[in-house]
Amino acid sequence: MKLANSISKLGIENAFVVLAKAKALESQGKEIINLGIGQPDFKTPKHIVEAAKKALDDGHHGYTPANGLLELREGVSRHVKRLYGANIDASRVVIMPGGKPTMFFSILMFGEKGSEIIYPEPGFPIYESMINYSGAKAVPMCLKEEHNYSFKAEEVLKLINERTRLLIVNNPQNPTGGLIEKEQIDALVKGLKKFPDVTILSDEIYSRQIYDGKKMPSFLHYPELFDRLIILDGWSKTYAMTGWRMGWSIWPQKIVDEVIKLCINDHSCPAAASQIAALAALDGSHDFLDEMMKEFSRRRKLIVSGLNSIRGIKCNNPGGAFYVFPNISGTGMDGATFSDKCLYEAGVAIIPGTSFGKSAKNYVRFSFANSYENIEKALEKIKKIV
Repeated sequence: MKLANSISKLGIENAFVVLAKAKALESQGKEIINLGIGQPDFKTPKHIVEAAKKALDDGHHGYTPANGLLELREGVSRHVKRLYGANIDASRVVIMPGGKPTMFFSILMFGEKGSEIIYPEPGFPIYESMINYSGAKAVPMCLKEEHNYSFKAEEVLKLINERTRLLIVNNPQNPTGGLIEKEQIDALVKGLKKFPDVTILSDEIYSRQIYDGKKMPSFLHYPELFDRLIILDGWSKTYAMTGWRMGWSIWPQKIVDEVIKLCINDHSCPAAASQIAALAALDGSHDFLDEMMKEFSRRRKLIVSGLNSIRGIKCNNPGGAFYVFPNISGTGMDGATFSDKCLYEAGVAIIPGTSFGKSAKNYVRFSFANSYENIEKALEKIKKIV
């Protein structure tokens, strides 16, 4: 077989590689504490599960419109109005089977040979993978430890030129847990007035997981950008629904029809019962989210203090999501070596920093989406091997 050359440009998400290694060790009878995979360890709230069961019992087994059920798209419109005061017509909302199709379609629509796309580094690996696949030049927006993995707006604006088509922002961030403060978003939006042809993809999948009483500085607060703004969000992280494969996106009105074409060519439509469950999530009680965030806050305090107590490790306090991204260079190891040592000697699965960009060789990602007790145990095991 002769495959297209473009396939060789695709990367992977290394968290799944580490997960496979961890599962293989578990099958050999070894105890592994998984602090690698990025998904909440909570169950989907009961009222959402019950809505899905009822949908199946009621016969919702068929296709839906490619852009999703109207009642769900209207539910998303109400949701962003409540959270951000943004007036978004349901016709601009497209329901996706997860978050990745939104970044996939955005990059395919704007990326081609001769164009440039700016993306965060360290960052979610699929950004760079898809930019390379599209033929565009991937231009990294460097996120630095000393700035707590936020960016300086003036530095981002300097990366833009006449070839720039798309600017990708992830807030809060994977893998760092960094939160870009409103002050920098304000400055970026102001500077973007000089670049009216640049579209913004704002990945806000962790938008409800922010600490210390801070508010989400969503790009939905800036209606002057709505004609060139794509929002990626969904149910996976907020509602502990990673396996339900449900995401929502907002697009400039003028390109919605093109997005729907991609949906039809790619996946036809999201699953009907999952969409009905997703509507129950938006319209139902959110008390569980407060409880989940209390627990994440407790774990965040534990893992940050615990890692900082280990010789050679320096860990920032994340502003959002459920990740920490410590600098482990003081141990005398790079991230890849440290991660292997943790897995094979301590029985703790984590992700090397280079999975998220070449600049992060001295870093690793810990997910604290695991129990408090398991995190305590993992920290003790790592302390012993270091």
